[in-house]
Amino acid sequence: MPSTIRRRDLLGAASGLLLPTAAHAQPTAPIRELVIDRRTISIGDRPAKVYRLGPPDGGTGLVFEPGERFRVRVQNRLDEPTIIHWHGQTPPAGSDGVSRDGPTGETLIPPRGSRDYDFPARPGTHWMHAHYGVQEQRLLAAPLIMREAEAARSGAQDIILLLHDFSWREATDIMGELGGGSHAGHGSHTMRSPLPRIGGLHDLNDVIFDAFLANDRTLADPHIVRVERGAQVRLRVINAASATQFWLDLGALEGTVLASDGNPVVPAAAPPSIPLAIGQRLDFGFRMPWSGAFPVLAQVEGTAKRTGIVLATADATTIPFLDMPARQAAPAVDLSLERRITARAGLVPRPADQRQTVTLGGDMGRYVWTINDLAWPIRKPIKVRLGQRVVLDLVNTTPMSHPMHLHGHHFQIVGLGETSFSGALRDTVLVPANGKVSIAFDADNPGTWLLHCHNLYHMMAGMMTEIAYAESA
Repeated sequence: MPSTIRRRDLLGAASGLLLPTAAHAQPTAPIRELVIDRRTISIGDRPAKVYRLGPPDGGTGLVFEPGERFRVRVQNRLDEPTIIHWHGQTPPAGSDGVSRDGPTGETLIPPRGSRDYDFPARPGTHWMHAHYGVQEQRLLAAPLIMREAEAARSGAQDIILLLHDFSWREATDIMGELGGGSHAGHGSHTMRSPLPRIGGLHDLNDVIFDAFLANDRTLADPHIVRVERGAQVRLRVINAASATQFWLDLGALEGTVLASDGNPVVPAAAPPSIPLAIGQRLDFGFRMPWSGAFPVLAQVEGTAKRTGIVLATADATTIPFLDMPARQAAPAVDLSLERRITARAGLVPRPADQRQTVTLGGDMGRYVWTINDLAWPIRKPIKVRLGQRVVLDLVNTTPMSHPMHLHGHHFQIVGLGETSFSGALRDTVLVPANGKVSIAFDADNPGTWLLHCHNLYHMMAGMMTEIAYAESA
């Protein structure tokens, strides 16, 4: 039996995850207020206390208009310290929103304290999240959208789909059970080694979560977004999960991939199943059908569990019953999409000034994850010089995939395995189990920058290092 739509979600600030369609360049816009506090959401008819990251008047996330500068005052209303990383932005060193030792590490924002940020904004679909301890697991993460001039001119309705995983258990307890408590972490019910396998090839899902959320809701009570009949839509999908990768299914909506991690790609037809690694973003364009309700679903790799939202025209009064598992478990998220998309404007071709191998390793028994055989905070920074073209060969020697994120830069994927090609521009790339991915970037942002796995448990258990410019090493 289809379920009747229980509410009408209004466009604008009330939903917190829907974007306005009007756009005006505001190069000297006033400073934005960003508040960190707490809120309560409902998960399975049970109240859950989580964090909130958004404007003072409520909602989550920030939306900037084309040409607007990133001028933000962060207000920490918590009784604990924190710091927010601007995932996808390329600020100057010292404004990245990370806390660590070293020459460009920032001090934490103290309880009831504040901090100002001011730098040129990078257009595109990005997100922001805590980069301290295990706070991200309790939803201290939100969209960070810098609307593109091209998107604004199109008149398309912008819709955000923010994915997350949720556990009722304390993340520190889970990290301790995994064996990585000596480093730092997040979580839910845990799987001890050996981990579940797909086809005997890959380990998946260190943590079994209690719920998977799309715009803070499960499929038992999905977020229903009203869309004009026949309207042009830009769907911005963000995988903000701490330790979960998804396969996207646009269903009856025939989408075109427009951007990866906020960077335009040559438009390509979206495949029926679309892999999305932790930390990654994808933009899709499509025209809304004339009538009906249309689910957009995300299935957890290695399981039949799903989450998602529903896009519905004004005359749609019912939606399909969605609160059920998929017919079969999804495979491991892979690089199939990377082989289909390429940057609209990639790096200018030039020889690499240096090429280095970055080896990803781990010990499941002790739950320690390493880069070049070292577990953070022990590290040997990767040295670069200003102006260099740098190629990193990311070689994964483990039976688990690792979504690797580079701070302060965007890179182009230039090799999958032993095959060279010109792929998409990204800031986060999946390195498959026992696989190899090559990335290239220009060393144009001096400082010391983190390179780490965006599976929070892997990062907190050691899979993190630094890219250090020679003058800041």
